[in-house]
Amino acid sequence: MILTDTGPLVALLDRDDVYHAACVAASKRLPSGVLLTTWPCFTEAMYLLGEVGGYPYQAELWKLRQVGRLALHDLTPIEVDRTVRLMEKYQDAPMDLADASLMAVAESRRLRRVFTVDGHFRIYRLSDGSVLEVVP
Repeated sequence: MILTDTGPLVALLDRDDVYHAACVAASKRLPSGVLLTTWPCFTEAMYLLGEVGGYPYQAELWKLRQVGRLALHDLTPIEVDRTVRLMEKYQDAPMDLADASLMAVAESRRLRRVFTVDGHFRIYRLSDGSVLEVVP
């Protein structure tokens, strides 16, 4: 299971996205299994896919969930509180809700890799001071 940010969700489904080829190639190198994302990332991806491809693109994102390739994580109250603290800490980066939610889940579920095209994940630190491995 790998945490998955908004960017790859959009890039995998939008052939015109600048990161499409890199994300498709990276997804083939990932261990088979579920891509895990949060509702903030899913919502952001749904919005962006609607902007570039309308409902057909959004339907493809729903299909990823329906076939079990994508799992949506419901944030716990502790993760929500951690999200708030992370956004405050990284307000100058800035850290958005989607990124903060992924960092909070990484900490709580002890996940150490994130599928993202967002360079901010190279500066964000987990509570133990470590960084997530960024794919691709």
